[in-house]
Amino acid sequence: MQQLRNVYAEKAVSQIPRILSLQDRNSFSPTFGCMHRDYWFYKTSDFPDAVRQFGVHALSLVYSKDFPNNPYRNHPKILEWALAAMNYWMLIQHSDGSFDEFYPYERGWVGPTAFTTYTMVESLNLLGDKVPADIQTRLRTAISKAAHFISSGEKEEDHLANHHAMACLAVWKSYALLNEPELKTGFQKLWKGFLGYHNPKEGWSREYDGIDPGYLSATVSFFGKIYQVNPDPEIFEVLKKSVEFCSYFVYPNGFFAGSIGSRNTLHFYCHGFEILAGKIPMAAAIAEKMLKGLSEGKLVPPEIMSDRYLFYRVPEFLQAYVDYTERPVSLPELPYERKETSYFPESRIYFSSRENESAIANLAKGGVVKVFDRNSGRLLLNDCGIQGRLVDGTIVTSQWIDPEFKSSAQDDQWEVSGSMHAVPSAKLFTPMKNLVFRSILVGFGWISSFSHWLKGAIRRSLMLGRRPVNLQFKRHFQWSGNKISLSTEIWKTGGPEIHDLSVGDEFFVRYVPQSRFFQMQELDTKAYLLSPDEIARLNRGERIIIKTEVEK
Repeated sequence: MQQLRNVYAEKAVSQIPRILSLQDRNSFSPTFGCMHRDYWFYKTSDFPDAVRQFGVHALSLVYSKDFPNNPYRNHPKILEWALAAMNYWMLIQHSDGSFDEFYPYERGWVGPTAFTTYTMVESLNLLGDKVPADIQTRLRTAISKAAHFISSGEKEEDHLANHHAMACLAVWKSYALLNEPELKTGFQKLWKGFLGYHNPKEGWSREYDGIDPGYLSATVSFFGKIYQVNPDPEIFEVLKKSVEFCSYFVYPNGFFAGSIGSRNTLHFYCHGFEILAGKIPMAAAIAEKMLKGLSEGKLVPPEIMSDRYLFYRVPEFLQAYVDYTERPVSLPELPYERKETSYFPESRIYFSSRENESAIANLAKGGVVKVFDRNSGRLLLNDCGIQGRLVDGTIVTSQWIDPEFKSSAQDDQWEVSGSMHAVPSAKLFTPMKNLVFRSILVGFGWISSFSHWLKGAIRRSLMLGRRPVNLQFKRHFQWSGNKISLSTEIWKTGGPEIHDLSVGDEFFVRYVPQSRFFQMQELDTKAYLLSPDEIARLNRGERIIIKTEVEK
């Protein structure tokens, strides 16, 4: 198993050249240290994205730690570039301590500010006295400003549990570095705020309006990092419950999460599970299965991630390598490895593992469902629901989280029904829209309260809320004898006519930047496209039923 550990390092160290290529390494350049290549080199961005400075963490780790095949250990150039990245982070900080990620004057709470503050604290701890005294002094001041900004709480409708967890991590690490009592008080306030997003009964934490396993693994990672230096029993209880719930989204084919979740994320944050593997046996079982999946090219490796998110993944893998925990002789069974049927009514997640198959479904999301062969790991059924287009161009889907969906679940079946929704994330920027948006930012971006209101408005526009249309659906799943059946009933109650419609396949509709990465299992999925005759019947008010059967 120790040999498998090297996969963490191999996946991460191989990406250091890419990270360095994204950085301005010319010491005479006015953007020396900037890691946003689109800004400093391509000139396709009109502001530097602070999140890219997260790359300093990867540089600090490979400089200061031993990893297999690591040519960067103690190399003076790596130290120079890490210090340059720190300097540039301080240069682009707003006076209130915040930073920008997606657009100028954003003043993002966690995305650009908490994540990078945590990174700077960790990098300073890793490099120690290699950081010159004058940089240390300025960096501590910048970290303090950022940590106090984070401690003041979110003001931008950031209903994301993993962001609240990261806010806790950044402020706790800043407190440990700076020993400012106000930051400890700030951490305690943020911790209580996070608990408002955590479901202690089922073990998940809310991401916008539901459970997202990918980001739940991030929450485990962030609080695991705190628990590592602050073993608080209350934090441990949250971690233990979260690990147990994550286990239901470890699939027989070696993949994790995905379209089942509220935010469609496919990634698995591994570091927290390695930290906890010696204390929570299920954490060790999950870590081992996911590490094997990573070694087989599954999950979301750094090499297929966009530049922005590459910076998150590389240090996560490096830290997992450093804190790898030797596995016990026997590991507990994952849910799909045992016979079990469970329904979690508050998240509306259905899980059933039988003799040869296992199934998982999210009824809160309109009945997104996956069925696997337990023995071979083969994906037998992957159905993300209904998607289509009306004649007026509106994209519609059943794959939306709507509290008004009616659902029920029993041992061998489940059912969900409700209205389909219009998809808001199909909106695109045009030159005119971009000009108006940038003009507003220039005119009002200096007002902090306006920046926070704008961020909330963008979230509401692209991701949140109910947008029901006059299309109804009902989905029914049944284990029966030697087969599994899924029926999808669709009917129209008014409004514009339907142009085309499909059922099944793997697809994502919610705007989430860390999603929609390709995985090989997509090649095993397919959709049923309604025929012109079926579309005509729907438009006349008839009901259409699509049936899918899987032989056991």
